[in-house]
Amino acid sequence: YRYFATDKRTFILADTPGHVQYTRNTVTGVSTSQVVVLLVDSRHGVVEQTRRHLSVAALLGVKTVILAVNKIDLVDYSQEVFQEIEKDFTELANALRIEDARVVPISALRGDNVAERSTNMDWYKGPTVLEILETIEVSQGRANDLGFRFPIQTVIREHSSDYRGYAGTISAGSIAVGDTVYLPEGRTTEVTHIDSADGPQQSAAVGDAVVLRLAHEIDLIRGELIAGEDRPEAVRSFNATVVGLTDRDLRPGAAVKVRYGTSLERGRIAAVERVLDIDGRNDNEAPESYGLNDIAHVRIDVASELPVEDYAARGAIGSFLLIDQSSGDTLAAGLVGHRLRDTWDI
Repeated sequence: YRYFATDKRTFILADTPGHVQYTRNTVTGVSTSQVVVLLVDSRHGVVEQTRRHLSVAALLGVKTVILAVNKIDLVDYSQEVFQEIEKDFTELANALRIEDARVVPISALRGDNVAERSTNMDWYKGPTVLEILETIEVSQGRANDLGFRFPIQTVIREHSSDYRGYAGTISAGSIAVGDTVYLPEGRTTEVTHIDSADGPQQSAAVGDAVVLRLAHEIDLIRGELIAGEDRPEAVRSFNATVVGLTDRDLRPGAAVKVRYGTSLERGRIAAVERVLDIDGRNDNEAPESYGLNDIAHVRIDVASELPVEDYAARGAIGSFLLIDQSSGDTLAAGLVGHRLRDTWDI
């Protein structure tokens, strides 16, 4: 990660490698990004890794992608070369339903159209890469506008008093003393105190690490969720998109642990429905397995109900990990899709 700022904005840059074996790194970087900038070589145009990275951006719901057509100086600043690459990229972006796709001819070495407008391409009338980044509309902290979510990390009890607090980090929304909150099994109560490292607080918001005290003595444990009125339904089966993070082939029926928020539940891969082709066009339907760097659509079953939420609607709240039950190795990173009400014997 790199940090920089201009007079208009502050930026955090996640620089990820382009090679196929580092798809998992790309997924990690894109998952926290509001805008993606893809680099292509003017001499080669849209290639396999361009298609793969654009597919990842579409999968993770990134609305704006900028294609920086680099080394334009090595093709004599050719408008024809640029337009051919622009055409190929725009067709792919439209097929993947990218809402806002921009294309800019640049020379990183000479600085053309990176931060300052080039004098070598009179035919290009659009903005520089930096101008796009400084002026583009981005979501301002989507998690702030969502309903309250507080996954319990630990329960704090003091033997010398009746103190019972639930510690964790607010993953979405905000909370204030006196607010009604919703607990597992349909129970409700009120927040009586909000404690933090800086002392008692009257309210707290997304990202704050706090301890909540409740009006009723209720037994809650690590992994359970304290939520606002729009609480999610807990299910034992859900569809998801996963990225393989291990050399091991994962097949239907494989036993796993599912790390969702602070919860860790036994589960299994109930089905591998398809593996996404890097073009996003010719998926491998009903494959026998998926492996390292594959992007697959699967169905996951869990032994106990989990209040999972769709990644498309809730962002990072809808992400999870699949973990090997024996070794503890991380097998895949996943994004929750549609929730299913079916229950399964595990």
